[in-house]
Amino acid sequence: MNFIEETLVAAIEEIIKKEFGIEKESGLVMLEIPNKTENGDYATNIAMRLTKRVGKAPRDVASVIVEGLSDHEMISSIVVAGPGFINFFIKPDVMAGVIPIIRNLDRNYGSSDFGEGRKILLEYVSANPTGQLHVGHARGAAWGDSLLRILNFAGYKADGEFYVNDLGNQITMLSHSLFARYQQALGVDAKMPEDGYHAQDIKDIALDVIEQEGDVWLDKDQSLWEPYFKELGIKFELDRIKRDLVTFNVRIDNYVSEKSLYDEGRVEKSLNELKDRGFTYEADGALWLRTTDFKDDKDRVMIKSDGSYTYLVPDIGYHLYKLERGYDELIDLLGGDHHGYIARMEAALEALGYKDVFDVDIIQMVRLIEDGVEVVMSKRTGNAVGLIELVDDIGVDATRYFFVSRALQTPLDFDMTLARSKANDNPVFYAQYAHARICSILRTVGSVDEVKNLDALVHPKEIELLKHLNEFPSVVADAAKSRQVHKVANYIHNLSSLFHSFYGAVKVIDTENADETAQRVLLLDATRITLRNALDLIGVSAPEKM
Repeated sequence: MNFIEETLVAAIEEIIKKEFGIEKESGLVMLEIPNKTENGDYATNIAMRLTKRVGKAPRDVASVIVEGLSDHEMISSIVVAGPGFINFFIKPDVMAGVIPIIRNLDRNYGSSDFGEGRKILLEYVSANPTGQLHVGHARGAAWGDSLLRILNFAGYKADGEFYVNDLGNQITMLSHSLFARYQQALGVDAKMPEDGYHAQDIKDIALDVIEQEGDVWLDKDQSLWEPYFKELGIKFELDRIKRDLVTFNVRIDNYVSEKSLYDEGRVEKSLNELKDRGFTYEADGALWLRTTDFKDDKDRVMIKSDGSYTYLVPDIGYHLYKLERGYDELIDLLGGDHHGYIARMEAALEALGYKDVFDVDIIQMVRLIEDGVEVVMSKRTGNAVGLIELVDDIGVDATRYFFVSRALQTPLDFDMTLARSKANDNPVFYAQYAHARICSILRTVGSVDEVKNLDALVHPKEIELLKHLNEFPSVVADAAKSRQVHKVANYIHNLSSLFHSFYGAVKVIDTENADETAQRVLLLDATRITLRNALDLIGVSAPEKM
């Protein structure tokens, strides 16, 4: 809540305690902003919520509350509407009190200690290091990085992590693909593996090896060339992923290798601890984990009858390692095919003594749409459209904005034609143009002295804008708590719309009224700061000129 809402709620709570003997309860008094300004600046249904508890009709309860607030210094008037809604009209200078707060806090406006320093580890992207990032990874990257920014801005201590799957069959196929291309480039009639990787970068790596080392690997045994080409391929692909993420303005604090978990004994440690705790059993030649003890729909195999581990085993070791580093909560962003993963990992962690510390947000699919037609393949490579290809075409700002503009759990149709457009129906252009227009006005006016009072901002468009500026800290805290990044994107669009509407209705610079002009310029500066801060939370720039 903002300072106005906090003050109102506290005042209502005090009256309820005094008149009805009801102590303060979290969530009992709730405020909302009416859709129509003429219905008040804020409203509450507390009278209807209390009627059964106090044995009075809602309007009678409302009358008691209104009487108790009749001389409140923030309120210009109060109206009881309908069955008992209480509508508050706030004094203009109180509503405008957010302006100096915003300007004083500047880049910190919207931040809070809501998260109370709770340590969160957010894992996102975690693409196999076998090829370039594509648009499916891009949505998780944009969302994950934005969520990380929002969490930290809201007072959490959050880190971003990328899990490098550098073991398994896909890495073996990477090395065999590289060796086949290496052989072919040296004139050997070598066949690509059936499940190999055919992208151009595989050929490029092979040519680099030849340039650096010649044909020294042709006669080497597989036990030598396979690990060499594995390491080479992983490094090349992971370095490219890192570069692409930097280009996409995405922060990753830690890269954790699956192989390192085995090398450091973390996989065996977690497996042995589950055995010691009595949550495993043998059946049909396999080792099972009793996940049904923790509400999973069936027990899960950990070690198959051939002695090999299922993917669950290293994943348990990895998540235990996360918790051992002191994080209070783990959040994974995973693809739509991972629904079944959630219950088994929750069960495994609870078996290890960690309950209610693990959450998964599922990333639904993305469809690229151009001129009304779905784009399936890259024009450049003939494969899935790559992240960098999309960024080169659309730009980082538009790409990131569009990826976080809809709830993560909702399939996204990414309209490439709209994202490229320089028109108001493109939401990122609309928001950036609002910021640039404000900056242009401020440059025209130059420096403005502070004013003693902010009592001239009484136009309905000014009031709407002020209320929305007041809401920003609450929106950030709510987006962090719910992990719904698109709420910030929605806020940006609404703020931009309110600014454009205000600018069309109100004469900002009035040479015959210097005080009113000064107050409106300060309002614009507060809007600029808030819009810039909101855009930054989703990794989108706020240009001063367009």
